[in-house]
Amino acid sequence: MNPSPLDIASSDATRGRLEDATYAKVTWRLLPFLFLCYVAAYLDRVNVGFAKLQMLSDLHFSETVYGLGAGIFFIGYFFFEVPSNILLHRVGARIWIGRIMISWALLSAATLFVTTPTMFYVVRFLLGVAEAGFFPGIVLYLTYWFPQRRRSRMNALFMIGIPFAGVVGGPLSGWILQASDGMHGMTGWQWLFLLEAIPSLILGIATIIYLPDSIHDARWLSSEEKQLLQENIKVEESSKQAHSAASVFSDGKMWLLAAVYFCCMMGLYGVGFYLPTLIKASGVKNALDVGLLTAIPYGCAIVAMLLNAGSSDRMHERRWHFAIASVLGGAGLFLSTVYASNVMFAMAALSLGTAGVLATMPVFWTYPSAILSGTAAAAGIAMINSIGNLAGFVSPSVIGWLKDATQSTNSGMYIVAGALLTGALLILPLQQTGKKTG
Repeated sequence: MNPSPLDIASSDATRGRLEDATYAKVTWRLLPFLFLCYVAAYLDRVNVGFAKLQMLSDLHFSETVYGLGAGIFFIGYFFFEVPSNILLHRVGARIWIGRIMISWALLSAATLFVTTPTMFYVVRFLLGVAEAGFFPGIVLYLTYWFPQRRRSRMNALFMIGIPFAGVVGGPLSGWILQASDGMHGMTGWQWLFLLEAIPSLILGIATIIYLPDSIHDARWLSSEEKQLLQENIKVEESSKQAHSAASVFSDGKMWLLAAVYFCCMMGLYGVGFYLPTLIKASGVKNALDVGLLTAIPYGCAIVAMLLNAGSSDRMHERRWHFAIASVLGGAGLFLSTVYASNVMFAMAALSLGTAGVLATMPVFWTYPSAILSGTAAAAGIAMINSIGNLAGFVSPSVIGWLKDATQSTNSGMYIVAGALLTGALLILPLQQTGKKTG
């Protein structure tokens, strides 16, 4: 006897409740921890922007030296990103992510010993090598658990670690610079690198203990919950075209995505490395006040990321959610130069720019994971991230050089704003992702 429509509806409703409850359970178990890891990672990556407020005068570094040193991180990152992500896929996230965090914590702390430009360049390069694979590794790891239709929101819950690092790290960094300067014969910027490396070290050890490699390894899930999650992922993977890891590098769509992400990252690192400098240039001189004010743009970005990602998942639409956010980011950074000498208007413009830039990221990362699976996904996500993050070298290097040449960050911000507009235009030819699949 065939089941009646009422029985089918009842069965679907029961499965739907189980599915929602299971994904909520996975979300609460994994995302807060991954979020904390990303806060620590991003803080160690960009705290050099706060150290700059003292470091340049103490060590007699030029803006060009700072820009090159801040950006050379991404050269090491570029060369080791793809092999790192493939290794993560093969050996498991738990050990590999833990290894990454412990090694970058030690290298970030070692920055306190820098005395020459060469030492600065070397330690920043090695920090990039150490961190390579963390961000794309987590993006890949989330594809093991969540289907495409839920992924933009999950990406956002992880990636709000960036603005949260600004909300917490800005005031914290400003306080450390001001309160610890001269303690035990060390400068404030040296204490900054030492103290802010400690959370990464602790979380790296915790990762090895806490993080399951896959659905199968999650002892806190029942057999029924594991089966449901695995079936959803299996259905989605079966709909993807097979790719080898090598084929990713000849796929024009992957290179287009890398170009879009490069434009996005021009904005992110323009903000990340120069937001304290831009706020100081508007007339705020006290290091703690600069730190407190940086929390405002990043607080706006947290709201923007969650709203944009949630709307993108509900509407199953990606392109325009990315493009509009990118245009608003560019407009905000442009307006920050127009109102550079007015603290209130400059903060409003920087808040719009920071929110727009960061709101693009969770939506963008639904694209490669919708196309690729397995080792190809590991290679493709890492390739896009490594090429895109070369903007982390270009953006501060160009801004630093132009600031030395013109005594202003305006020209650099114009270039960053133009890159964000270009990214918005490049995303439009891509097909939609986010259609409901399992």
